[in-house]
Amino acid sequence: MTGVQNSKPSNDAGYRSSARIAVIIPCRNEAASIHRVVSDFAAVLPRAEIHVCDNNSSDKTAELAASAGAIVHREPQAGKGNVVRRMFSDIEADIYVLVDGDDTYDHASAPAMIAYLESDELDMVVGTRNAASGAAYRTGHRFGNYLFTSLIARIFGNRVTDVLSGYRVFSRRFVKSFPALSTGFETETEFTVHALELRMPIGEISTPYKERPAESSSKLNAVRDGWRILWTIVLLFKEERPLWFFGLLSSVFAIASLLLASPLLLTFLETGLVPRLPTAVLSTGLMLLAFLGLTCGAILDSVSRSRREVRRLAYLGIPRNARQAEVISQTTADSLMRSIANDSR
Repeated sequence: MTGVQNSKPSNDAGYRSSARIAVIIPCRNEAASIHRVVSDFAAVLPRAEIHVCDNNSSDKTAELAASAGAIVHREPQAGKGNVVRRMFSDIEADIYVLVDGDDTYDHASAPAMIAYLESDELDMVVGTRNAASGAAYRTGHRFGNYLFTSLIARIFGNRVTDVLSGYRVFSRRFVKSFPALSTGFETETEFTVHALELRMPIGEISTPYKERPAESSSKLNAVRDGWRILWTIVLLFKEERPLWFFGLLSSVFAIASLLLASPLLLTFLETGLVPRLPTAVLSTGLMLLAFLGLTCGAILDSVSRSRREVRRLAYLGIPRNARQAEVISQTTADSLMRSIANDSR
């Protein structure tokens, strides 16, 4: 698979990067694990800023995160997507590490993921989960992830093998161009589709995945959040692939129309009569809907293409890191000074 790295991540705690690194940890009622998560990431990424966003916790998550040395933010709107939107907007860095606060993801893999992002100039590296036990990655969650990953691969492209992983490393360019429209756990799906639609350079690294602490409980509701993720995929399918989306609907209407019309047509050819007028009207209406849907899909496909071009230009206009921003700023300043000098002559 393109862009996938399967080598074992380095556990070098002395890893250093000249880039500004921000570790972002969304949290809600993770008092049992947050202190350890902050301390572990601070140990392997000593120059990184650790940001914890408390999402209406009723326990001491915020206090424990602060005591471990994290910068604590608060987002009153419930949902991981709301936290991601707030943190991506407020935090300035060159590289962003996003990880859950439940201590299920391997902190020692972070340096290898960052090194991979930098060396290959990627915009996103996904930590694909490699569970040590069945209890860590339950069968239902594993099946749901496989189902959604396969669905996204069919629609948008087969470049990510763990769509729902909450462990990712992003470039500044990705973060500042990400629309962040989702409110809950479906934000991981939005990450993937955003990268695939803009054809960003992305990669994967296999990372250990373990059980959450016994005192901690999962915030993921398999049925409710599963439906929300599925609905997000459908909406993104409609927005990004409107010709295919409305083409499928048109095909359903057209097939239903032909099935209803077939016996009527045979009767008409034999007798010259149309005995079931309501059925004929319904069949005609369905065929009109089929052509209308296909027309809407063609028009919206042009709109979607234009929107994708605008997003791509906005993405390209964002500096990859601080050094690139300084070069662009200096180039702009030099051009302005030359322009002023020419005008004064």
